[in-house]
Amino acid sequence: MTLDADVGLHLGALDLDVHVVVEPGEVVALLGPNGAGKSTLLRAIAGLTPIDRGSITIDAEVVDDPSTDRLVPPERRSVGVVFQDHLLFPTMSVAENVAFGLRARRVDRSVARQRALDLLDRVGLSSYADERPSALSGGQAQRVALARALAVEPRVLLLDEPLAALDAGTRATVRRDLRTQLATFAGMRLLVTHDPVDAYALADRVIVLEAGRVVQAGTLSDVTAHPRSRYVADLVGVNLVEGDVDGGVLHTTAGADIVIADATDGAAFAVVRPHSITVSSTAPSGASTRNSWQGRVIDIDRLGERARVRVDGVLPSTAEITIAALEQLALRPGDTVYLSVKATDIEVFPR
Repeated sequence: MTLDADVGLHLGALDLDVHVVVEPGEVVALLGPNGAGKSTLLRAIAGLTPIDRGSITIDAEVVDDPSTDRLVPPERRSVGVVFQDHLLFPTMSVAENVAFGLRARRVDRSVARQRALDLLDRVGLSSYADERPSALSGGQAQRVALARALAVEPRVLLLDEPLAALDAGTRATVRRDLRTQLATFAGMRLLVTHDPVDAYALADRVIVLEAGRVVQAGTLSDVTAHPRSRYVADLVGVNLVEGDVDGGVLHTTAGADIVIADATDGAAFAVVRPHSITVSSTAPSGASTRNSWQGRVIDIDRLGERARVRVDGVLPSTAEITIAALEQLALRPGDTVYLSVKATDIEVFPR
Protein backbone atom coordinates (compact mmCIF):
# COMPACT_ATOMS: atom_id res chain seq x y z
CA MET A 1 0.00 0.00 0.00
CA THR A 2 1.53 3.30 -1.12
CA LEU A 3 0.89 6.78 -2.42
CA ASP A 4 1.64 6.69 -6.14
CA ALA A 5 1.23 10.09 -7.80
CA ASP A 6 2.00 10.37 -11.52
CA VAL A 7 1.00 13.98 -12.05
CA GLY A 8 0.90 15.99 -15.23
CA LEU A 9 -0.82 19.37 -15.36
CA HIS A 10 -0.52 22.88 -16.73
CA LEU A 11 -1.19 25.79 -14.40
CA GLY A 12 -0.26 29.19 -15.77
CA ALA A 13 3.42 29.06 -16.70
CA LEU A 14 3.96 25.83 -14.77
CA ASP A 15 4.18 22.55 -16.67
CA LEU A 16 4.24 19.92 -13.94
CA ASP A 17 5.31 16.40 -14.89
CA VAL A 18 6.26 14.48 -11.74
CA HIS A 19 6.07 10.88 -10.52
CA VAL A 20 6.30 10.45 -6.74
CA VAL A 21 5.94 7.26 -4.71
CA VAL A 22 5.75 7.36 -0.91
CA GLU A 23 5.74 4.20 1.21
CA PRO A 24 3.78 3.77 4.48
CA GLY A 25 5.72 5.16 7.43
CA GLU A 26 7.99 7.17 5.15
CA VAL A 27 8.51 10.94 5.30
CA VAL A 28 9.48 12.41 1.93
CA ALA A 29 10.50 16.07 1.66
CA LEU A 30 9.92 18.07 -1.51
CA LEU A 31 12.60 20.71 -2.04
CA GLY A 32 12.89 23.24 -4.82
CA PRO A 33 12.87 26.95 -5.66
CA ASN A 34 9.71 29.06 -5.76
CA GLY A 35 7.54 28.12 -8.71
CA ALA A 36 8.98 24.61 -9.02
CA GLY A 37 5.57 23.00 -8.49
CA LYS A 38 5.86 21.67 -4.93
CA SER A 39 2.64 23.10 -3.53
CA THR A 40 0.78 22.40 -6.78
CA LEU A 41 1.75 18.73 -6.47
CA LEU A 42 0.34 18.65 -2.93
CA ARG A 43 -2.88 20.33 -4.07
CA ALA A 44 -3.26 17.73 -6.82
CA ILE A 45 -2.83 14.85 -4.36
CA ALA A 46 -5.32 16.50 -1.98
CA GLY A 47 -7.86 16.83 -4.81
CA LEU A 48 -7.82 20.63 -4.82
CA THR A 49 -6.30 20.81 -8.33
CA PRO A 50 -7.38 18.17 -10.90
CA ILE A 51 -4.59 16.74 -13.04
CA ASP A 52 -4.50 16.82 -16.85
CA ARG A 53 -2.75 13.50 -17.34
CA GLY A 54 -1.43 10.58 -15.30
CA SER A 55 -3.07 9.14 -12.18
CA ILE A 56 -3.03 9.37 -8.39
CA THR A 57 -3.46 6.22 -6.33
CA ILE A 58 -3.78 5.94 -2.54
CA ASP A 59 -3.60 2.42 -1.13
CA ALA A 60 -4.62 0.89 -4.48
CA GLU A 61 -7.59 3.27 -4.86
CA VAL A 62 -7.40 5.51 -7.91
CA VAL A 63 -8.52 8.98 -6.83
CA ASP A 64 -7.68 10.90 -10.02
CA ASP A 65 -7.31 9.55 -13.56
CA PRO A 66 -8.36 11.82 -16.45
CA SER A 67 -8.21 8.92 -18.93
CA THR A 68 -11.15 7.23 -17.16
CA ASP A 69 -12.86 10.41 -15.89
CA ARG A 70 -12.16 9.27 -12.34
CA LEU A 71 -11.99 12.17 -9.87
CA VAL A 72 -12.61 11.59 -6.16
CA PRO A 73 -13.44 14.90 -4.39
CA PRO A 74 -11.12 16.12 -1.58
CA GLU A 75 -13.53 15.25 1.24
CA ARG A 76 -13.64 11.62 0.13
CA ARG A 77 -9.87 11.17 -0.15
CA SER A 78 -7.93 9.69 2.76
CA VAL A 79 -5.75 12.80 2.91
CA GLY A 80 -4.97 15.30 5.66
CA VAL A 81 -3.38 18.68 4.85
CA VAL A 82 -1.41 21.11 7.00
CA PHE A 83 -1.12 24.44 5.20
CA GLN A 84 1.68 26.96 5.59
CA ASP A 85 -0.55 29.59 7.23
CA HIS A 86 -2.58 26.94 9.13
CA LEU A 87 -5.97 28.29 7.86
CA LEU A 88 -7.74 27.88 11.21
CA PHE A 89 -11.30 29.21 11.29
CA PRO A 90 -11.20 32.33 13.50
CA THR A 91 -14.86 32.14 14.61
CA MET A 92 -14.60 28.51 15.76
CA SER A 93 -13.05 27.25 18.97
CA VAL A 94 -9.81 25.28 18.81
CA ALA A 95 -11.73 22.03 19.42
CA GLU A 96 -14.25 22.89 16.71
CA ASN A 97 -11.40 23.52 14.28
CA VAL A 98 -9.93 20.11 14.99
CA ALA A 99 -13.34 18.45 14.66
CA PHE A 100 -14.22 20.27 11.44
CA GLY A 101 -13.17 17.51 9.05
CA LEU A 102 -15.06 14.90 11.02
CA ARG A 103 -18.22 17.01 11.12
CA ALA A 104 -17.91 17.56 7.34
CA ARG A 105 -17.95 13.77 7.03
CA ARG A 106 -21.19 13.68 9.10
CA VAL A 107 -19.58 12.21 12.23
CA ASP A 108 -21.77 12.68 15.32
CA ARG A 109 -20.98 15.96 17.10
CA SER A 110 -20.13 14.37 20.46
CA VAL A 111 -17.93 11.74 18.83
CA ALA A 112 -16.14 14.38 16.77
CA ARG A 113 -15.55 16.58 19.83
CA GLN A 114 -14.14 13.68 21.85
CA ARG A 115 -11.78 12.82 19.02
CA ALA A 116 -10.72 16.47 18.86
CA LEU A 117 -10.11 16.60 22.61
CA ASP A 118 -8.03 13.43 22.45
CA LEU A 119 -5.86 14.90 19.70
CA LEU A 120 -5.47 18.23 21.48
CA ASP A 121 -4.30 16.33 24.54
CA ARG A 122 -1.82 14.47 22.36
CA VAL A 123 -0.30 17.72 21.07
CA GLY A 124 -0.34 19.30 24.53
CA LEU A 125 -3.11 21.84 23.92
CA SER A 126 -6.14 20.40 25.71
CA SER A 127 -6.38 23.52 27.91
CA TYR A 128 -7.03 25.60 24.76
CA ALA A 129 -9.97 23.49 23.52
CA ASP A 130 -12.57 26.23 24.03
CA GLU A 131 -10.35 29.17 23.09
CA ARG A 132 -10.37 30.94 19.72
CA PRO A 133 -7.32 30.57 17.42
CA SER A 134 -6.41 34.20 18.17
CA ALA A 135 -5.31 33.02 21.64
CA LEU A 136 -2.66 30.72 20.13
CA SER A 137 0.97 31.39 19.36
CA GLY A 138 2.32 30.48 15.92
CA GLY A 139 3.72 27.20 17.18
CA GLN A 140 0.47 26.30 18.93
CA ALA A 141 -1.54 27.10 15.79
CA GLN A 142 0.71 24.77 13.82
CA ARG A 143 0.01 21.96 16.29
CA VAL A 144 -3.73 22.56 16.07
CA ALA A 145 -3.54 22.45 12.27
CA LEU A 146 -1.69 19.13 12.52
CA ALA A 147 -4.32 17.77 14.94
CA ARG A 148 -7.08 18.81 12.53
CA ALA A 149 -5.34 17.02 9.66
CA LEU A 150 -4.94 13.86 11.75
CA ALA A 151 -8.51 13.91 13.07
CA VAL A 152 -9.92 12.25 9.93
CA GLU A 153 -7.36 9.42 10.28
CA PRO A 154 -5.91 9.90 6.80
CA ARG A 155 -3.59 7.51 5.03
CA VAL A 156 -1.69 10.43 3.48
CA LEU A 157 -0.51 13.47 5.41
CA LEU A 158 0.53 16.50 3.35
CA LEU A 159 2.48 19.32 5.00
CA ASP A 160 3.00 22.50 2.98
CA GLU A 161 5.82 24.54 4.56
CA PRO A 162 4.44 23.86 8.06
CA LEU A 163 7.28 25.75 9.80
CA ALA A 164 7.69 28.66 7.38
CA ALA A 165 5.45 31.07 9.27
CA LEU A 166 7.29 30.59 12.58
CA ASP A 167 10.00 32.85 13.96
CA ALA A 168 13.50 31.47 14.39
CA GLY A 169 13.15 31.08 18.15
CA THR A 170 10.01 28.94 17.83
CA ARG A 171 10.99 26.96 14.76
CA ALA A 172 13.46 24.56 16.40
CA THR A 173 11.04 23.68 19.21
CA VAL A 174 8.10 23.13 16.86
CA ARG A 175 10.30 21.12 14.50
CA ARG A 176 11.17 18.79 17.34
CA ASP A 177 7.49 18.48 18.32
CA LEU A 178 6.52 17.84 14.71
CA ARG A 179 9.10 15.08 14.42
CA THR A 180 7.60 13.41 17.48
CA GLN A 181 4.06 13.67 16.11
CA LEU A 182 5.02 12.40 12.65
CA ALA A 183 6.67 9.37 14.23
CA THR A 184 3.26 8.27 15.55
CA PHE A 185 1.60 8.46 12.12
CA ALA A 186 1.77 5.18 10.20
CA GLY A 187 0.66 6.48 6.80
CA MET A 188 2.47 8.22 3.97
CA ARG A 189 3.88 11.69 4.69
CA LEU A 190 4.85 14.30 2.12
CA LEU A 191 6.49 17.53 3.31
CA VAL A 192 7.15 20.69 1.28
CA THR A 193 10.00 22.83 2.57
CA HIS A 194 12.68 25.29 1.44
CA ASP A 195 14.86 24.53 4.44
CA PRO A 196 17.39 21.66 4.24
CA VAL A 197 17.44 21.61 8.05
CA ASP A 198 13.74 20.66 8.03
CA ALA A 199 14.46 17.95 5.49
CA TYR A 200 17.38 16.65 7.52
CA ALA A 201 15.41 16.62 10.77
CA LEU A 202 12.11 15.26 9.47
CA ALA A 203 12.53 13.33 6.22
CA ASP A 204 13.74 9.87 5.29
CA ARG A 205 14.17 10.87 1.65
CA VAL A 206 14.12 14.06 -0.42
CA ILE A 207 12.87 14.86 -3.91
CA VAL A 208 14.12 18.02 -5.60
CA LEU A 209 11.80 19.74 -8.08
CA GLU A 210 12.81 22.42 -10.54
CA ALA A 211 10.55 23.88 -13.24
CA GLY A 212 8.01 21.11 -12.70
CA ARG A 213 10.45 18.22 -13.01
CA VAL A 214 12.28 15.91 -10.59
CA VAL A 215 15.97 16.72 -10.91
CA GLN A 216 17.21 14.61 -8.02
CA ALA A 217 15.93 12.16 -5.42
CA GLY A 218 17.43 10.11 -2.61
CA THR A 219 18.52 10.52 0.97
CA LEU A 220 19.66 14.00 1.93
CA SER A 221 23.23 12.73 2.29
CA ASP A 222 23.08 11.33 -1.27
CA VAL A 223 21.76 14.61 -2.65
CA THR A 224 24.25 16.78 -0.78
CA ALA A 225 27.15 14.53 -1.77
CA HIS A 226 26.23 14.63 -5.47
CA PRO A 227 24.17 17.76 -6.28
CA ARG A 228 22.90 17.72 -9.85
CA SER A 229 21.80 21.33 -10.29
CA ARG A 230 22.91 24.81 -9.32
CA TYR A 231 19.91 25.13 -6.98
CA VAL A 232 20.87 21.97 -5.06
CA ALA A 233 24.50 23.02 -4.90
CA ASP A 234 23.55 26.43 -3.51
CA LEU A 235 21.13 24.79 -1.11
CA VAL A 236 23.74 22.52 0.41
CA GLY A 237 26.54 25.06 0.21
CA VAL A 238 28.87 23.59 -2.43
CA ASN A 239 29.98 24.69 -5.88
CA LEU A 240 28.63 22.59 -8.73
CA VAL A 241 30.39 22.65 -12.12
CA GLU A 242 28.92 21.01 -15.21
CA GLY A 243 30.91 20.05 -18.29
CA ASP A 244 32.63 17.29 -20.24
CA VAL A 245 35.73 15.40 -19.15
CA ASP A 246 38.41 14.76 -21.75
CA GLY A 247 41.83 13.47 -20.79
CA GLY A 248 41.66 14.49 -17.14
CA VAL A 249 40.28 17.97 -17.84
CA LEU A 250 36.71 19.13 -17.28
CA HIS A 251 35.69 21.60 -19.99
CA THR A 252 32.74 23.81 -19.00
CA THR A 253 30.28 25.46 -21.39
CA ALA A 254 31.52 28.86 -20.16
CA GLY A 255 35.03 28.07 -21.38
CA ALA A 256 36.75 27.16 -18.11
CA ASP A 257 39.08 24.17 -18.00
CA ILE A 258 39.52 22.32 -14.71
CA VAL A 259 42.17 19.70 -14.12
CA ILE A 260 40.71 16.79 -12.18
CA ALA A 261 41.88 13.46 -10.80
CA ASP A 262 40.55 9.96 -11.42
CA ALA A 263 37.59 10.71 -13.68
CA THR A 264 36.54 8.94 -16.86
CA ASP A 265 35.80 10.84 -20.06
CA GLY A 266 32.27 12.04 -20.74
CA ALA A 267 29.58 14.36 -19.42
CA ALA A 268 30.12 14.99 -15.73
CA PHE A 269 29.43 17.10 -12.66
CA ALA A 270 32.22 18.34 -10.43
CA VAL A 271 31.74 19.41 -6.81
CA VAL A 272 34.17 21.92 -5.32
CA ARG A 273 33.67 22.53 -1.61
CA PRO A 274 34.08 26.17 -0.54
CA HIS A 275 36.71 25.39 2.11
CA SER A 276 38.90 23.73 -0.57
CA ILE A 277 39.25 27.00 -2.51
CA THR A 278 42.18 29.33 -1.87
CA VAL A 279 41.63 33.06 -2.40
CA SER A 280 44.48 35.42 -3.27
CA SER A 281 44.89 38.93 -4.62
CA THR A 282 47.57 37.91 -7.13
CA ALA A 283 47.70 35.13 -9.67
CA PRO A 284 49.15 31.97 -8.05
CA SER A 285 52.00 30.07 -9.66
CA GLY A 286 53.44 26.57 -9.46
CA ALA A 287 52.48 23.08 -10.63
CA SER A 288 50.20 22.50 -7.66
CA THR A 289 47.91 25.39 -8.64
CA ARG A 290 46.98 24.45 -12.19
CA ASN A 291 43.35 25.11 -11.31
CA SER A 292 43.25 28.87 -10.98
CA TRP A 293 40.78 31.42 -12.27
CA GLN A 294 40.16 35.12 -11.95
CA GLY A 295 36.94 36.67 -10.73
CA ARG A 296 35.28 39.62 -9.05
CA VAL A 297 34.01 39.59 -5.47
CA ILE A 298 30.24 40.17 -5.43
CA ASP A 299 29.36 39.34 -1.83
CA ILE A 300 31.00 38.56 1.53
CA ASP A 301 29.09 36.83 4.31
CA ARG A 302 30.70 36.50 7.75
CA LEU A 303 29.80 33.31 9.63
CA GLY A 304 31.48 33.29 13.04
CA GLU A 305 35.22 32.75 12.49
CA ARG A 306 34.70 32.02 8.79
CA ALA A 307 33.61 34.08 5.81
CA ARG A 308 31.95 32.96 2.57
CA VAL A 309 33.16 34.94 -0.44
CA ARG A 310 31.03 34.84 -3.59
CA VAL A 311 33.01 35.44 -6.76
CA ASP A 312 31.69 36.01 -10.28
CA GLY A 313 33.62 35.22 -13.45
CA VAL A 314 34.20 32.41 -15.92
CA LEU A 315 33.67 29.97 -13.05
CA PRO A 316 31.25 31.54 -10.51
CA SER A 317 32.19 30.15 -7.11
CA THR A 318 31.79 30.51 -3.37
CA ALA A 319 34.95 30.20 -1.27
CA GLU A 320 35.12 29.85 2.50
CA ILE A 321 38.10 31.44 4.26
CA THR A 322 39.00 32.48 7.79
CA ILE A 323 38.19 35.96 9.09
CA ALA A 324 41.94 36.49 9.52
CA ALA A 325 42.52 35.74 5.83
CA LEU A 326 39.64 38.03 4.87
CA GLU A 327 41.14 40.90 6.86
CA GLN A 328 44.65 40.24 5.55
CA LEU A 329 43.38 40.39 1.97
CA ALA A 330 41.21 43.43 2.85
CA LEU A 331 38.55 42.14 0.48
CA ARG A 332 35.62 44.28 -0.59
CA PRO A 333 32.83 43.68 -3.13
CA GLY A 334 34.14 44.64 -6.56
CA ASP A 335 37.73 43.52 -5.87
CA THR A 336 39.50 41.28 -8.37
CA VAL A 337 40.71 38.01 -6.85
CA TYR A 338 42.21 34.72 -7.95
CA LEU A 339 40.76 31.40 -6.82
CA SER A 340 42.61 28.11 -6.90
CA VAL A 341 41.91 24.52 -5.92
CA LYS A 342 43.85 21.27 -6.05
CA ALA A 343 42.72 18.62 -8.51
CA THR A 344 42.57 16.06 -5.70
CA ASP A 345 40.06 18.24 -3.81
CA ILE A 346 37.52 18.09 -6.65
CA GLU A 347 34.86 15.37 -6.64
CA VAL A 348 33.64 14.27 -10.08
CA PHE A 349 30.74 11.99 -10.98
CA PRO A 350 28.97 11.15 -14.27
CA ARG A 351 26.14 13.35 -15.47
